[in-house]
Amino acid sequence: MRLYCHFVLFFLVSYSVFSQSKFNAFLKPSDTLNKSRRNTVVISESVLASATLIGLNQLWYADYPRSSFKTLNDSGEWLQMDKMGHAFSSYQLGRVGANSLEWAGVSERNQLIYGSTIGLGFLTAVEVLDGFSEEWGFSWTDMAANTAGTGLYVGQELLWKEQRIVLKYSFHRTQFAKQRPNKLGNGLTEEFLKDYNGQTYWLSANINSFLKTETIPNWLNFAFGYGAEGMLTGESSDLNFTNQNRRRQFYFSLDVDLTKIKTNSNVLKTVFSVFNVIKVPFPALELSDDGRSKWHFIYF
Repeated sequence: MRLYCHFVLFFLVSYSVFSQSKFNAFLKPSDTLNKSRRNTVVISESVLASATLIGLNQLWYADYPRSSFKTLNDSGEWLQMDKMGHAFSSYQLGRVGANSLEWAGVSERNQLIYGSTIGLGFLTAVEVLDGFSEEWGFSWTDMAANTAGTGLYVGQELLWKEQRIVLKYSFHRTQFAKQRPNKLGNGLTEEFLKDYNGQTYWLSANINSFLKTETIPNWLNFAFGYGAEGMLTGESSDLNFTNQNRRRQFYFSLDVDLTKIKTNSNVLKTVFSVFNVIKVPFPALELSDDGRSKWHFIYF
């Protein structure tokens, strides 16, 4: 019986290692164009983007009256935190699009043309839907932020052939969501997306990519962050909320570029790439536009 158990255990472990090995090989980027992978990427992204836009149109925009196409100027809302969100989304969607085509063995030129611009294309479609909604409108400043996010990715690929500066995100819960949960979110999941007061967007620069030194770990980054708080509405002039103490915040901290951690495992490389959108908690110096400064031993 013991021999049988050992045999079963050996079989299960061997099968697990074999499966992981196959999965590891599956995740390895192709050296040459793999048409099957390319078609899978194109079809999957097209179906996902179309389904998302149809879902938004039916489940979100259908609840509000339609209108003729119009634009609006919302450049002053939320102390531009919503614009940072647009730039972040466009950058990260473009990064995923380019990396997916790299996995399929598509040329670097086509990765930039068809992959890195997918975020800009998708968010432009969302803006068009906004333009035909009575509740909102097509925002040129949103489009500028979308373009900036894509430009940050494409520009670095053209200049350095790598992403030396990564646009990242971090979040901490605040007291403001409880004061207006219908707008800023009710519960952690909603607040993570809606509460601009707890969001920070970071430009995380890899130190060694610029200094070319062996004395600093290759994965260590310097990060500059932007956030804001005291916001219960988009505009400070809203007479229904006169107790707002709105202020911009600037942060200086360290970070980790997970994609710079050396590993031969394509599984780990994929995991590191996915989680590299989040800024790793580190001590941080905060400077506010009202003259205040604060040291955070650990900042999320």
